[in-house]
Amino acid sequence: MQDHPAKTFHFVAAFLTGGLLSLMILFNGTLAVTGSLLYASWVPHLTGSVAALVFLAVMRPKRAAAQRPPLWVYLGGVSGAITVMLTSATLNSALALSGTIALGLAGQMLFSLFADMRGLFGLPQRMPVSRDLVAVALVIGGSLILIFFGGAA
Repeated sequence: MQDHPAKTFHFVAAFLTGGLLSLMILFNGTLAVTGSLLYASWVPHLTGSVAALVFLAVMRPKRAAAQRPPLWVYLGGVSGAITVMLTSATLNSALALSGTIALGLAGQMLFSLFADMRGLFGLPQRMPVSRDLVAVALVIGGSLILIFFGGAA
């Protein structure tokens, strides 16, 4: 059976993105040790803002029609800053990098199931199937093993 090139690309892109997330958490934790949690949050956000401005200057996209976005779109920045500070704090605790990422993954999976069930963000409403529940149980079980028994290995 031959994989479709787009499917392979998406798998590789998702895998690399997960690796970048691990590096980001590690770097932010290091920034928190040398500075503070606020410093660890400001550095990546400032870096991302500068990179976005450079990207916009180079790409020069067409201006979109002036529409006021819904207020909930601004929650991404607020939750992102809080997430950076919390992951930086937990990285430098007994959870370490693996436990921090495992808990983040478990939380994302639980929220995505909730969002699917409620049809949030304009997506079609979908009830979880047994495969979804088994996947969540395995991730949460693995997270608990990492957190409670990971230091003994």
